[in-house]
Amino acid sequence: MARLQLAEDVVQEAMIRALQTWPYHGIPTNPAAWLMQTAKNRALDLIRREKSFHDKQPEIIASLERPIDASTDPQFDTEIADDRLQLIFACCHPLISLEDQTALALKTLCGFSPAEIANAFLTSEVAINKRLTRARQKIRDLAIPFEIPAGDELTTRLDGVLQTLYLLFNEGYKASSGDNLIREDLCMEAIRLTTLLAMHPCSDFPHTHALLSLMLLNAARLQGRTDPGGNILRLRDQDRSTWDSSMIRLGLMHLSHAASGDTLTEYHLQAGIAACHATSADDSATDWLRILTHYDQWTMINDSPVIALNRAVALSKIEGPAAGIEAISKIRQNRSLDSYYLVHAILGELEAQLGNIQIAVAHLQKAISLAELRSEQDFLKKQLQGLGHGA
Repeated sequence: MARLQLAEDVVQEAMIRALQTWPYHGIPTNPAAWLMQTAKNRALDLIRREKSFHDKQPEIIASLERPIDASTDPQFDTEIADDRLQLIFACCHPLISLEDQTALALKTLCGFSPAEIANAFLTSEVAINKRLTRARQKIRDLAIPFEIPAGDELTTRLDGVLQTLYLLFNEGYKASSGDNLIREDLCMEAIRLTTLLAMHPCSDFPHTHALLSLMLLNAARLQGRTDPGGNILRLRDQDRSTWDSSMIRLGLMHLSHAASGDTLTEYHLQAGIAACHATSADDSATDWLRILTHYDQWTMINDSPVIALNRAVALSKIEGPAAGIEAISKIRQNRSLDSYYLVHAILGELEAQLGNIQIAVAHLQKAISLAELRSEQDFLKKQLQGLGHGA
């Protein structure tokens, strides 16, 4: 990893070259292999120019000049053949903290900006930049090599890889920037890579299947999340006939695989919640009590205020809007969510259900000012107009 900055630079240059050439020459048969070979060629050019690498140059060049194998089938059970997965595993070195591993992988390999990574971790861009700097410094100080792991090392790095793929999927499911709410390409790539892990003997664990189940069950509903104009549709307003039933069945199958063993992870609980939604015939048939139970268990594992916020929504479905508002007020006591638009959006809806229109309007206006996506702002403005007020 001493050459991490070089790796970041050549991957970004390869992506830029793809954007410049693919529209005119067409997308190659194996885009991932094309990007990897282009990045390797650029790295080779740069390394050849650096006199400080003179002694190691023959060995490095020989490695980089090996042709890309387009197959994703591993030659050995102890190896990962997919190029992108190899690099994610390389970033997730156990001497680096789990959060730093994930931030490095998202920045270096997934092309996330510090702002997008900050959104994934619900922190500030400044904090992410500090995290990346700290991680790179540790790599230099400990002389951590940038190498593709195999065998038992795959298992020790799996948690970081799974978290990276989880956040990659989440960015696709709900983009943190741009005009579109959904980036389906990111969701499908995360599912592809997690499927490879679920099939591999070194990563075929219950929590891998739980994560894959979560992705499949949520991705099955992608087509119903927006109307033809790209506007957000709430779950209760979605046309469930547009949901992908084959993907739901596959998600439930992996959820059953995840049930082996006695370990309960956050992925298990999230997949269980997603299964409740995906298998409900309509909104009124949703098993909110079961969902609330999952959230109760989840908050015992992770005290994130965002999880508590979602639990409050589930609670309001069972005990009414006042109970939901009271639960949110307890979360807001530490003020960590006051700048999170969804807090005010949810409070606006709950207050409107109680007939407190002026309070609801104030919350929705605040939510609009905090929302970053145009689709989110438009959705909130429609709610505001439904209460008889302009945006």
